[in-house]
Parts: sequence; structure tokens; C-alpha cells
Amino acid sequence: MSEQKLVATRDVYGQTLLEIGRENQAIVVLDADLSVSTKTALFGKEFPKRFFNMGIAEQDMISTAAGLATCGKIVFASTFAVFGSGRAWDQVRMSVAYTRQNVKIVVTHGGLTTGEDGASHQANEDLAIMRALPNMTVIVPADGYEAANVIRAAAKMHGPAYIRMSRAKTPLVYENEYYGYEIGKGIVLRDGNDATIFACGIMVNAALAAAEELHRKGINCRVVNIHTIKPLDKQLVIKCAEETGAVVTAEEHSIIGGLGSAIAEITSENYAVPLARIGVRDTFGESGSPDELLIKYGLTKDDIIQAVKAVVKRKK
Repeated sequence: MSEQKLVATRDVYGQTLLEIGRENQAIVVLDADLSVSTKTALFGKEFPKRFFNMGIAEQDMISTAAGLATCGKIVFASTFAVFGSGRAWDQVRMSVAYTRQNVKIVVTHGGLTTGEDGASHQANEDLAIMRALPNMTVIVPADGYEAANVIRAAAKMHGPAYIRMSRAKTPLVYENEYYGYEIGKGIVLRDGNDATIFACGIMVNAALAAAEELHRKGINCRVVNIHTIKPLDKQLVIKCAEETGAVVTAEEHSIIGGLGSAIAEITSENYAVPLARIGVRDTFGESGSPDELLIKYGLTKDDIIQAVKAVVKRKK
């Protein structure tokens, strides 16, 4: 884990999209008048004939993306998470998910770290919305290296995907991008037998920091990066629950319907253990700096530490 270099996954998305666009002429990109922020402008500048700015019309963008996919194109459609999951939901459901079109909805500005843009732009419900859709793959990369892997893997995978990138720059988790990424397969980043912390997105780094501090206090935590919320690595979740006997989930999202809910569903049906969920607790956010918001809403290393201590005490 690196604690020096900070990278925003949206920046990596833009660069990786440009690279795979050079490699594959079937890739086309759509954006809803936010290409500077989503970083798809890089692709648009080099490939203007394969880039379509649909304006502030997310429903039209998704419908058009589905149409292009029926013509054999690999379509990447981007906007902010709150719009890609909410404003265009009916079109995503009927034109993309239901028909299993090869459309990758890659959104940025997910979660509280959208920051000063406030509650109207902080998508804390998007993973739940997309996870509920049949045929939809849902992914949240942990860092810049993983973001690059995710985009390359999504381009090769046939079918719908919802991929959430972050606005804020965050520490790198991996040393490089060559660690064997695979859609749907969780990654054990640190071993331990007292509890398991399942995390996604920016919370993976916080989970690793929490595990390091807990180790110094005599509690050894396993840390697992669940980058793919759906399909979730069920067998790994059950294995970790059985071997460690306590679970904490950490996500920059509502505790309702996202990673925490998915893990709770699997453990309750297969191997019930004490469980605590770190995330936004059934509330809207507000304007503030990313760090201030993460502290206020309980999404920090210290919150994970307290949750781990609590579930360990509940073990039989």
C-alpha cells in the first residue's frame, strides 16, 4: 500500500479509455455534457468521430448507447453517478439491462467525496439501485491501478456494467497494476484470523490502515477488496466468515443496499457471524470537504477500528 501518491480514479479512467480506444475501433464514447469532469474529453479530442456529447440529457444518452451497442459497438457512457443511476434509470433498466446490451456506464463523482457539490450531487444510493437490476455488473475500483484494470476488463466483457469512479484523489492500494485482476473475484490484501473487513472503493485504503493499527493492539484482521459488488465473490465471503468468525463492511455508500447489504445477505443465509456495516446511515449528505464529510458521517479508519472491536467482542 502506498500512502504517498494520490490518484483520482476518474483521471485513470480517461487515460485508459484513450488507450483502449487506440487499440479497438469498436469502442465509442458518449457523455452528458460533463466530459471535462468525467475525463472522457481526452477520448473525444483524439477520436471525435467516435465521441458523442449528448448534452444534459442522460436518458437520451443511455438510449443512444443501447442503440449503438446493437450495431456491434462497445459503448462507454459517462456522467456523474447521481445522474447515471437516477435520472436515466428507466432507460438503463429497459434499454440496457433487460436487453443485455454491451454498454458500460462509467460514472464519476460517486459518494460523499463529491464534497462541496452537496447532497444533490452525492450519489450514496447508486450501487443499491444498480445492484438490483438483473444482468448488471457493478464495480467500484479501489485505486488508480485497479481503475485501469477494470476499464480494460469491462471492454472485453460482453454485457452491461455500472462502474463507479471517484472525484477525489486517494492513495494507491497496489504497487502496480499487475496483480491479477478479475471481475467478480475479491482480493485478500491482508490476512488475519480475528475478523474480516470487506471494503470497496476508497474505503479499501481506510480498511488497510485500520487493520495495521488493530494489529498493534493484538487484533489481526483480514482485509478483502470486494471491487465487484455484483456478481459478488460468494465463496470467498463465506470462507472468510467461517475462518475469522466476525465481519465488518466499509463502503462510501449507504449501508442500505450496497456492499454491506450484499455481505449480510450472503452471511445470514450461509454462515451467520457478528457483522457491522460502515457507511452512510440512511441520510443525505451535505456540502463540505471530502475529509470533513467522511469524518462526520463515520467513514474513517477510526470508525472501522471501533466496529471491528465491537464485532470481535460479539464472537462466540
